[in-house]
Amino acid sequence: MLRRGNWTSALLILIMAVSASGRTVTVSRTTLLDKIRGGWVGKAYGVSFGGPTEFRHQGEIIEGPLVLEPEGLKKLPGQDDLYVNMALLKAIAIHGLDASAADFAMEFAEGGFLLWHANGQGRQNLLAGIPPDKSGHPLYNPHADDIDFQIEADFIGLVSPGLPQSAQKVCDRAGHLMNYGDGVYGGVFVSALYSSAFVEKDIRRVVESGLQALPPESGYANIIRDVLRWHDQFPNDWKATWREIESKWNKDLCPWGAKGKFNIQARLNGAYIALGLLYGRADFDKTIETSTRAGQDSDCNPANAGGVVGTLLGFSGLPERVKNDMTPYMDVRFDFTDYSVDSASKECLRLAIENVKASGGKAWDDTVVIKLQPFQASGPAEVSFPTLEPVDRLEVTDERITWKGEWKLQPQYEKLRYSSRPGDSMEIEFSGSAIYVQGDTRYDMGILEALIDGKPAQIRDMYLPKRWSRANQATAVWLTGLPEGRHKLEVRVTGRKNSKAEGFAIGLGRVVSYRGEIAP
Repeated sequence: MLRRGNWTSALLILIMAVSASGRTVTVSRTTLLDKIRGGWVGKAYGVSFGGPTEFRHQGEIIEGPLVLEPEGLKKLPGQDDLYVNMALLKAIAIHGLDASAADFAMEFAEGGFLLWHANGQGRQNLLAGIPPDKSGHPLYNPHADDIDFQIEADFIGLVSPGLPQSAQKVCDRAGHLMNYGDGVYGGVFVSALYSSAFVEKDIRRVVESGLQALPPESGYANIIRDVLRWHDQFPNDWKATWREIESKWNKDLCPWGAKGKFNIQARLNGAYIALGLLYGRADFDKTIETSTRAGQDSDCNPANAGGVVGTLLGFSGLPERVKNDMTPYMDVRFDFTDYSVDSASKECLRLAIENVKASGGKAWDDTVVIKLQPFQASGPAEVSFPTLEPVDRLEVTDERITWKGEWKLQPQYEKLRYSSRPGDSMEIEFSGSAIYVQGDTRYDMGILEALIDGKPAQIRDMYLPKRWSRANQATAVWLTGLPEGRHKLEVRVTGRKNSKAEGFAIGLGRVVSYRGEIAP
């Protein structure tokens, strides 16, 4: 529970006049803007606080002092947690709350910013002509359950005060650009947390609301239920709960996390958001510190948790130090966008009021009446990888990989080998039913061919327009649904290229084999 002393006079404006039916909340427009601004500031401060620790602690708690580094906030414009949020926000600012998946895809795929993991694969798929409702599907995206949509869905919650059903509709159209299943549910969970934070005072109720918005049979719902249960069991010991999460849930299928401790799954990192919220008890500093100390994606998690608490408290209720630190950056535009914290807050207020009205509420003068929506799942669970599990993971120096021809390591990309000579190939024998090979997409890359057991299986164009400087976490090969057993993969340099490409080169990196099934 929040202590009375934590509430400032601005937040006391919140009337919270619940009607006899329990279905409406009345709030001043001024307070609504204060909460939205608090959400963006909490997000920005959280990602800056955790930034230096990102993925430096995998499967371990961060010990020792943690403080905001002096240069941390200066890096805000280049944070993907924020500039992708702003690109997707632009889509609904232009096209309205009913913006289509294609509208989101335009801002996402054509934006000048760099992308990685599920985001990067979503862009690669969209540019290859895969439709926006399929570009996050595991048939095309081995990163389907990664964290990407989770870290950029804040804008959806911030335009959906007390309106989780409206938020879910936006999540469905935007989230499938890059994710599927639990990857999409990361955005559903985060946006529901924000929706609840506008109308709740109890942080546990906020987390419970986020859980209620998830399909109950999903893996994401299961991990959040566990966190709530372990919080009951260890109410004053977040490390005990962290250890339970680590023991049961740290099993990643992403090609970067398979067979290791690295975990970029939405659900595991979502558990660390919930961990920070529950044990932070609506104290902003304790919340972002706990989510950071949990490790893994330890800038994204305090960013989401900080944004939720910032919404709960409002900008006026944040610590004075945080407000003072953020003051010089309120009008600084994020890279590749026209939005800053202040301008995004004003845009979100406009869209939130539009959403309130479209959902049966009212707004006039300084008064906004929100007709609350239930926190419940909108349908059965999508499951990206029902039985998939990693079999083996090999880096390019592994002796089990055969390189035929003139493959060379490049100093700046030491984990990939490159060849421009037609007929050069990489070969590997593996066991399983699916195989992934990392690739580099670049302006001078050509077309590759993959063969399974001597038969053509996949052609992939690795060209990427020059406006993106690098995308070496791309996919060269992703083949699924193979008969379970032993196979031989061969990847060839074809000597063919896109008419816009400046070369025929192919870059190949790590190889991961899997057994089991993915979503059809």
